[in-house]
Amino acid sequence: MAKIDWGENLELKISMLPESPGCYLMKDAEGTIIYVGKAVNLKNRVRSYFRDTAHTPKVAAMISHIADFDVLLCETNLEALCLECNLIKLHKPYYNILLKDDKHYPYLRVDLKEPFPRLTLARKMEKDGAKYFGPYIGATAVRQVIDAVRNVFPIRTCRKELPLKNPSRPCVNHEIGRCMAPCAGKCSEEAYWDMMDGVLSFLGGDYRQVLEMLRRDMMAAAEKMQYERAAVIRDRIKDVEGLLERQIAIQTDRSEQDILAIAQDGLDAMVQVVYVRGGRMIGGDHFALPREGSEKPGDVLASFMTQYYEDGNLVPRNVLAQNLPDGSREQLEQWLRQQKGSAVTLTTPKRGEKHDLVLLAAKNAMDALQKRNARAQVLEERTTGAAAALGKALGLDKAPRRIEGYDISNTQGVLSVASMVVFIDGKPAKKEYRHFRIKTVVGANDFASLNEVLGRRFSHGLEEKAEREAKGLSPIGGKFSDLPDLVLIDGGPQQLRFARQALLDMGAEVAMFGLAKKQEEIFLPDREEPILLDHHTPELHLIQRIRDEAHRFGITHHRALRGKASIHSQLEDIPGIGPKRRKALLKALGSLKAIREATEEQLLAIPGMSKPAAEAVLAWSQSKR
Repeated sequence: MAKIDWGENLELKISMLPESPGCYLMKDAEGTIIYVGKAVNLKNRVRSYFRDTAHTPKVAAMISHIADFDVLLCETNLEALCLECNLIKLHKPYYNILLKDDKHYPYLRVDLKEPFPRLTLARKMEKDGAKYFGPYIGATAVRQVIDAVRNVFPIRTCRKELPLKNPSRPCVNHEIGRCMAPCAGKCSEEAYWDMMDGVLSFLGGDYRQVLEMLRRDMMAAAEKMQYERAAVIRDRIKDVEGLLERQIAIQTDRSEQDILAIAQDGLDAMVQVVYVRGGRMIGGDHFALPREGSEKPGDVLASFMTQYYEDGNLVPRNVLAQNLPDGSREQLEQWLRQQKGSAVTLTTPKRGEKHDLVLLAAKNAMDALQKRNARAQVLEERTTGAAAALGKALGLDKAPRRIEGYDISNTQGVLSVASMVVFIDGKPAKKEYRHFRIKTVVGANDFASLNEVLGRRFSHGLEEKAEREAKGLSPIGGKFSDLPDLVLIDGGPQQLRFARQALLDMGAEVAMFGLAKKQEEIFLPDREEPILLDHHTPELHLIQRIRDEAHRFGITHHRALRGKASIHSQLEDIPGIGPKRRKALLKALGSLKAIREATEEQLLAIPGMSKPAAEAVLAWSQSKR
């Protein structure tokens, strides 16, 4: 199966995908998000969509509409899962139809108002004063976490409303050391809350103390040669490490905040803004700042912040910044409050959960900067770098600024046209493209056609250049006066000789070469042996792009002329419809199909149409049905 060309932008993005957990957002040609997915490894997952392999009908349909994609990096797979849920609910992508229900991932809930709290499962967070942890992948994961907690902390599991008026007999959990038995008055509220502080810290991600305790138990069991018990504790340690990943994709305080971080490479900078709304990370944007790569990060972020929020962007309740200039926090915070019209908190966290958010934003900023640099490097290699390499390969004194490519299109010698495409500094300059109708050549004679076209082009160019220089104007800016530094002819030695002769007749000294399609051989006017470039070099790719663009531009124009000629010839068959009425019909109705479907009233409304002429058109239309 032939390799699919996804375009330069997508191919580069695919090659730059990181091996990181995160979410990817597929977009169509209009920039609409059509699918949101998550991946443990973004590089492997996203690349799978662009391989020439069989896909399900749904995925194949989605892939056919992909024009671009973005990625958001995360620290863990569970975090990516939570972010995916938020993004789907926010954007409601068309191809995420199976996820359009209002499913909520479960949380662990601790009611802080209870004198002896316990752990319960909740499907969504409420503003009830309770403490929520999560979300988790499913109810099974929540129960595993509860079991992990109970293996270390003797937290109660019963539903009794404590304290009881009359203490009851403790259950078996107290007998095996897994409950402090507050129902039986075996512990005070203060002692229970001392234990609960450890539980809350453990669920909040600070579980080093618990892991140390489990490791001590595992080593003690191993020393006593209780290897089965040691293996159970070992597996429990793995469960704790895997299940209790710190969650920063969804916060538990329903916060509204922007997180700003910066990446620099000595030349340029990239600022990443991550948006958290209602406690949910809902996306982010990155902004390139050229020539800011060696400035102080705090100064760059402060300057960016004032411009970003000055432009009318909604100021959140909290702004977290990676760096700020010394002594500027209070002033910036006051300015943000004025912009918002209410309270705003600006912080530069150095530890804890908010610091992790800043680190995540910084990770995304560096990823965006690396991709931008790669795109710039590839663009330079494919444009100015390729032009310089081409000039060197052809033995030119300097890199060609303006390269022109020519191609001839005709159908058995009929409606011959020539196309001229222009590349400046290795990039197409489409405003400089030109078409030429062949006037002096009869039949399919590409050699003579090239001679005519180049003669006309340089005749106009030299004349216009002299006129502009006499007026003190630069040749650049005229219709033909900006002469090329290099001319590409689509063909071998014979085509090149005819083209070269046309330039010599005009007295123009311009470097020229021909490109033969079969082996992509490069021919020079004064050299018998062709030049063969490596097929992977940017200079050959530049030549091929110019050649293909000249062919495309010529074919497109030739097809348009054939279509007009076909319409014109069919209208000539209608009695009483001369050149003026044919022109009026096409101007008013636009196409042959519209003329066939026009009513008598529509035809009579066209200037110059009489009733007999309209009846002739209707009769002709009827005969064509």
